[in-house]
Amino acid sequence: MLKRPPNRVSFRGREEIIDLPNLIEIQVKSFRQFFQEDKLPHERENMGLEEVFREIFPIKSYDEKTVLEYLSYTLGVPKYSPDECIRRGITYNVTLKVKFRLTDETGIKEEEVYMGTIPKMTDPGTFIINGAERVIVSQLHRSPGVSFEQMKHSKGNILYSFRIIPYRGSWLEASFDINDLIYVYVDRKKRRRKVLATSFIRTLGYSSDSDIIEEFFNTFRAKMKSDKDFPKLVGKILAEDILDENTGVIFGKAGEKLTTAMLKRMLDSGITALRIAEDADETSPIIKMLAKDPTDSYESALKDFYRKIRPGEPATLSNARSTIMRLFFDPKRYNLGRVGRYKLNRKLNRETTDEELEVVTLRKEDIVDALKYLIKLKEGNEDTHTDDIDHLGNRRVRSVGELIQNQCRIGLARMEKIIKERMNLFDFSSDTLTPGKLVSAKGLAGVLKDFFGRSQLSQFMDQTNPIAELTHKRRLSSLGPGGLNRERAGFEVRDVHSSHYGRICPIETPEGPNIGLITSLSSFAKINEFGFIESPYRIVRDGVVTEEIEYMTADQEEKSVIAQASAILDEHNMFEEPIVWARYRGEPLKIESEKVTHMDVSSKQLVSVVTGLIPFLEHDDANRALMGSNMQRQAVPLLKTDAPLVGTGLERRTARDSGAVLIAEEDGIVDYVDGFQIVIAPKSNRMNKKTYYLKKFMRSNAGTSINQTPLCNVGDEVTAGDVLADGPATDKGEVALGKNVLVAFMPWCGYNYE
Repeated sequence: MLKRPPNRVSFRGREEIIDLPNLIEIQVKSFRQFFQEDKLPHERENMGLEEVFREIFPIKSYDEKTVLEYLSYTLGVPKYSPDECIRRGITYNVTLKVKFRLTDETGIKEEEVYMGTIPKMTDPGTFIINGAERVIVSQLHRSPGVSFEQMKHSKGNILYSFRIIPYRGSWLEASFDINDLIYVYVDRKKRRRKVLATSFIRTLGYSSDSDIIEEFFNTFRAKMKSDKDFPKLVGKILAEDILDENTGVIFGKAGEKLTTAMLKRMLDSGITALRIAEDADETSPIIKMLAKDPTDSYESALKDFYRKIRPGEPATLSNARSTIMRLFFDPKRYNLGRVGRYKLNRKLNRETTDEELEVVTLRKEDIVDALKYLIKLKEGNEDTHTDDIDHLGNRRVRSVGELIQNQCRIGLARMEKIIKERMNLFDFSSDTLTPGKLVSAKGLAGVLKDFFGRSQLSQFMDQTNPIAELTHKRRLSSLGPGGLNRERAGFEVRDVHSSHYGRICPIETPEGPNIGLITSLSSFAKINEFGFIESPYRIVRDGVVTEEIEYMTADQEEKSVIAQASAILDEHNMFEEPIVWARYRGEPLKIESEKVTHMDVSSKQLVSVVTGLIPFLEHDDANRALMGSNMQRQAVPLLKTDAPLVGTGLERRTARDSGAVLIAEEDGIVDYVDGFQIVIAPKSNRMNKKTYYLKKFMRSNAGTSINQTPLCNVGDEVTAGDVLADGPATDKGEVALGKNVLVAFMPWCGYNYE
């Protein structure tokens, strides 16, 4: 008979409403989206490897007579199984062949070119590189988009600033100075090269002062019939230049403050209407900047900007124009990414439709709207607020697929230069050009080999026991290329944040220099299409807790009032108490139950899988729990395993998702069993037997033994999902790290406690 784990008795108040998601989904799903292996070439979406090829190609020669276009790619089949690759000490990979179309003077040629190999992920979410199992750790980094910040000047003034951070390209920053003028900086490294904001706006096409005033203020036309109208106009700001059309004499410039003398001169010259900027005065930052701005037109602003960005080079108009286009408006050099556009539009209260999210370069409206928001922030507008950079709404996860995609982009960009060189140097008189002669496989393969072998995020898998393996795949690191530096990371970045609730475990992190920089995903957390971590909640409607589940990011959660999972419900799924404990914007509070909008799905959703394996966690000191979480990963598999008598309900699921145990893929009857294989005859088709091979005494990365032992006998009926064989540190399909011990506790009047 099939040895199944004992039925555990749950002392929880109520049953869990939702199952744990696949615990290695963060790895597997991300890689699947990158490879799109299960789709036909013409069905592939514009993401992952497909996206990189579409970005780089077509490649044109300098004279544009030769064009190389990308058509599609096909992936081969691995030569050996993962186990065989480990045995032989080779890499588990697939071949990549790409179909190109070349158009030149001689005509059109299509050819499939071999472009090397790409390591393929195994089912348990690992890579086998030179016979060793490795894991690509997901990176937690600052999200592209716009963020508004404030800092205190030494004189006590608060200076507001914003940063537009692209996925790739130059950073754009703008900041108030002590005199309430806004300066724009391009790229942090060149801080000294600052440009006045109005001067920068002119380079975007708002050339005259009146254009800028029209953009930043509401304007209206004021009539002036006699000197009786003077009092209501004196002190107002002009929104346009006022000049005598006959003589060309200027009475007042846009941005100037009206005086009685000016108005009298205008009236005497027959001017009876003026355009006035509403709500503008001399203290408005825009008006102050216009008064100080050394430029007065599109051309002069472009040249001024170019002189500051490229000092020492001749500031011609064409150079200046192409520089600003390259910096912010060329998709090859500047890319906000879908994420950056999504964050930018959300912050500036714009639509986030699919068409909008495809606009990956900056637009002049983005910069102008960000400046308007900055000015409102300075004026204390209550609809505006600064951003907390440690909030999980402003940090996102780069998973495996995205990290490999970025490496492929580097490899193909290098290849692009080589292809262009070959196109120009090719002698058409002596030979015919084919795609195979242009494309070399070295560029891409070399970059990938380097990434898998040397990157800080490509790590030798911790394989001491199944839990160590699982945790390694669910780890989030703030270190690595484009991330933080452990020497410079401050206290705030490492600290537990209220937005971590249900997303990042507040307990499981290493002690030592990496504390808080290396964290673990919470048990129910998922990662959405933009890379933000989501946590599930039950929806509460009119005081009734429904079975509906909603996944929310840290940003979306800000508007919700969330009750805790332990809140007591009656038989109608309504809160028993009129006042319940909940949290709003990360702060705990007692609130009327009818105001609650959501409820936690489980009391385990706060912590990671390993921390969730600790029974009675709430009675432990946080520091001891942290050590307990880390020390479970160091338990060496025992020869005779012993499942825990007191568990938390995560033991079975952890063993399954870690890949330690062997699981039946479909219903059937066990036909044959020995120490090396299990043969199952499916119920649907008895003749089409499936053989499962057991891992026997393989060496793990940690030098421990990986050995699977069958749990079934011939004739046993099995259903899909049943555990067929135990692995290291498991007992009847449950994680079993240690031994159950009998402890006698003899208190002496309570004095020998601890």
